Amino acid sequence: MREHRRNGAGSGNGRPDAPGRKDKRSTEPGKGAAHAVAKRERSGADRAGATKVHDDADRAEAKWGHDGANRAGVKRMRAGADRAGSKRVRAAAAPRASGREDAVRIADAAADELRPGDRIVVTIKRIGINGEGVGYYKRKAVFVPGALPGEVVKAAVTGVEPNRLTARIVEIEKRSPHRVRPVCPVYDRCGGCQLQHMDYAGQLTAKEELVREAFARYAGLEEAALPLRPIIGMDEPWRYRNKAQLQAGHKPGGGLALGLYEPGSRRLVDIAGCAVQHPAVSAAAERIRRLAERAGVPVGAGPDGALRTVVLRVAPESGELQLTLVASAEQFPGRDRLVEAIRRELPQITSISVNVNRGSSPLVFGERTRLLWGRPDLETRLGDLRFKLSPRAFFQLNPEQTVKLYDLAREAAALTGRETVVDAYCGTGTIALWLAPHAREVRGIETIREAVDDAERNARLNGRTNARFYVGRAEELLPRWVKQGFRPDVILVDPPRTGCDSALLRTVADVKPARFVYVSCNPSTLAKDCRVLLDAGYRIEWVQPVDMFPQTSHVECVILLVRKGADG
Repeated sequence: MREHRRNGAGSGNGRPDAPGRKDKRSTEPGKGAAHAVAKRERSGADRAGATKVHDDADRAEAKWGHDGANRAGVKRMRAGADRAGSKRVRAAAAPRASGREDAVRIADAAADELRPGDRIVVTIKRIGINGEGVGYYKRKAVFVPGALPGEVVKAAVTGVEPNRLTARIVEIEKRSPHRVRPVCPVYDRCGGCQLQHMDYAGQLTAKEELVREAFARYAGLEEAALPLRPIIGMDEPWRYRNKAQLQAGHKPGGGLALGLYEPGSRRLVDIAGCAVQHPAVSAAAERIRRLAERAGVPVGAGPDGALRTVVLRVAPESGELQLTLVASAEQFPGRDRLVEAIRRELPQITSISVNVNRGSSPLVFGERTRLLWGRPDLETRLGDLRFKLSPRAFFQLNPEQTVKLYDLAREAAALTGRETVVDAYCGTGTIALWLAPHAREVRGIETIREAVDDAERNARLNGRTNARFYVGRAEELLPRWVKQGFRPDVILVDPPRTGCDSALLRTVADVKPARFVYVSCNPSTLAKDCRVLLDAGYRIEWVQPVDMFPQTSHVECVILLVRKGADG
């Protein structure tokens, strides 16, 4: 998925890039939110004498399971709570029961009769799209953050909806062999990753299952009918992100913090030493935090301007960094002192810009960016392509996996040098430029003018003279081009998480390209769109999952659909 469309930061992500699009992670619930809900919905028994100790024990078991020293520690915690407050617990629980069984006991009620605080036993079947464990209680889906496939958990109900339950882990009765201790010390609060408590082999298996489940549910293709290839993972699934967008705020005890908001809250989690960020980005972020504090830079909002977000991007091959300070005013207190200190102490930063965002929405960037010092662009590479990236330009976050993804798109297109190709959601043109040497002509379509300008500039930089880019909507431009005699052999799409516009799918069915290549970051919308194309006369040749974001629940796919009757 092209990140210039995903600009919703502010709740545990730090990824978005430009106005008007969603980030993959920004709206998805994480473990921090689940703990917040659980605390609000504690039963009367939990709120009595042993609340704090039992809460600590629950969190310990949810994170680490029943292994060794951790198990012993949890038992000691529970024993102390029971001795201190068992009488008060029973007294507090009695009024709530009102003729029902005590809520701390395992419920045997019908699914529709459950209420928050009831305890149930759930066998986890799979991982959900947001990384939570998914099981069933009397045929009703139960979503349990932190639970893993194959585990049997005692869980406290936290939410009851007509078609689903949500619950938190109370005790893991059967522990998954894939459960591991998370590397990150703030994993349970940050929300940026969802699967660090699962080993990498387990993550890959779970992501394949996500794809199978989506196609079975939304496309009606069961396992035998889905030509699914084994997922492509990473040899080293850590420290791969080449960009960070860190919100600026205050630590609980005072001092400046750069990090991500805990999901569902405005509590800022400092993520210094993040295990999935490129080390150069993490090191520079920590130094900038200290320099901003020393310079007296205000953060958040203020009448005279304040720093809102620090955006850092690295070119892995050179180690050079691009810095963008997003603020509520172009000139804010301490800005010039901060820029001078950064220039002096961080020579690897070759570009410093300020972006003005006065809005109250979760969008990271405003519309105006001004260079304060250094080069206007950061130059980086992807395979044999060179790219010059402006502060708000899109570029994939995991270059190693991006090369694999784009090579798969080229394989699916099966180009011989004679074909015409349309990239219908071209962004800044990265895939179009990747395919151009192997095609007769490539046309990219994108609704955002700034992205098209970047695509045209990078086409010139790389000598891709057969690649052209257009501002507009594919469902409007394609029919016009067909009337003019241009009929593409291949149409490629890489849409946002919401999938393809229904009008575009109708246009594809009318234009009838021999091959349709779909690059997707959301298995559910991918499967729904494929159902439309299957009904329009296409068949699925293969589906290839790619793990672009290890330690998260996200999975990308490249899928090849071929029009029936066309040469395969």
